[in-house]
Amino acid sequence: MKFLIDECLHTSLAAVAQARGHDAMHVTWLGLGGESDWNLMPRIVAEDFTFVTNNARDFRKLYAKQELHAGLVIIVPQVVPARQRELFDALLEALPAEQVLINEAIEIVEEAGAVILRRYALPG
Repeated sequence: MKFLIDECLHTSLAAVAQARGHDAMHVTWLGLGGESDWNLMPRIVAEDFTFVTNNARDFRKLYAKQELHAGLVIIVPQVVPARQRELFDALLEALPAEQVLINEAIEIVEEAGAVILRRYALPG
């Protein structure tokens, strides 16, 4: 997978993905920090990024308008960078390396201390 990490998440998530053999970039490394969500979408789609964000509400709406995309990962809880890395790593561990998320979203949530992955079609 080729991940693009949103600026609302820590840059260290890229290293988590890279350690598991994925390509990963952070929005700020591409000079896109401060860009509006709708201005990010053309780049995300054109470069087949699987986008990783904490901004569920806005990006669910934007992805619902896409006919074809490489997937959306939403880290639901607002947590410190160390916990972001743990949650993202748990997702990567659960997915086979060759897995793709074409027209799918995965939400990473915590319930009673357990990490839950919710996967669904988007648009659905």
